[in-house]
Amino acid sequence: MSIHFFGRLPDGTAISEIRLANASGATASVLTFGAALRDLVVPVEGGEPRRVVLGFETLDGYLENNRYLGVTAGRHASRIGDGHLAIDGREYQLSLNEGGVHLHGGVTGFSRKPWRILESDEESVTLGLISPDGDDGYPGELDVRCTYRLLAPGTIHITLTATTDAPTVVSLANHSYFSLLPGTTSREHKLQFAASGYTPFSPALVPSGEIADVAGTPYDFRTIRPIADPAGDAGFDYDCCLVVDRDGEGLVRAARLEAPDGSLAMEVHTTEPCIVFYDGAGLAPDWRGLDGVGHRTHAGLCLEPMRFPDSPNQPTFPSAILRPGEIYRQVTEYRFG
Repeated sequence: MSIHFFGRLPDGTAISEIRLANASGATASVLTFGAALRDLVVPVEGGEPRRVVLGFETLDGYLENNRYLGVTAGRHASRIGDGHLAIDGREYQLSLNEGGVHLHGGVTGFSRKPWRILESDEESVTLGLISPDGDDGYPGELDVRCTYRLLAPGTIHITLTATTDAPTVVSLANHSYFSLLPGTTSREHKLQFAASGYTPFSPALVPSGEIADVAGTPYDFRTIRPIADPAGDAGFDYDCCLVVDRDGEGLVRAARLEAPDGSLAMEVHTTEPCIVFYDGAGLAPDWRGLDGVGHRTHAGLCLEPMRFPDSPNQPTFPSAILRPGEIYRQVTEYRFG
């Protein structure tokens, strides 16, 4: 493990990059800005180690970052319609940062804040953030922790926890963009979900509150297949929420992603009830990436484990309310091999 200066925020705050490594040759880079996973390189059987996430070359990219590359999204990931929140009969108005929608924690959000290094060793780092009462409109002071750990041979293990001093809502998510084969697009990858249901979205990408059957829809990934729309619609983009099939709590295998040539696969194991799948349609070459070029459309895809989108306004969805004395906890592993 090593810590390096990465840049300064406009207010002068120094941002650090923490570099991790394990005995199998996997390496990772984590930023204190947005608790972002900037880089991840994993061993490939019979080949050279391979970069599997998108990242920016400089801090400027992360300051802009309107596509949330690699960051930790919160206090409530995904969208909350109208920025409306009610807890115990009290109404709250959250900040709006996508038209009339509150997205990934709002105008500032956890993805645009400096975090602190709390603990670190060769293979792991824990970052912390105190989100004050009223932050982007949310009630309660929230104490948040994010731990990245490299497990052998090629797994990035992410633990997210939070506690509060007043009732609030919490749904955190890692927002990394994955690409398993350089030079290919997300549409060429193959994907499988352990998900027989999805949450239909409105045109504003806010859930209707229904959990619909994936059968007969483009969201049916129960059998592994290329991501490109099975009906052949080249203009069809994926930004959807799949509901994980599970029996009980704990880590379950929720998704599997394969490189177009079969040389590398990634499994997503998570404690969360949902995975938001975004195919990177909005990526653009605004800032230089780690490979020295901009991120073109569909250069990578997101598989974001989280609680249900718009959960505060959908009584049919499980609640994301966190109360004093409780601990919010999410564990997700992205396993490569």
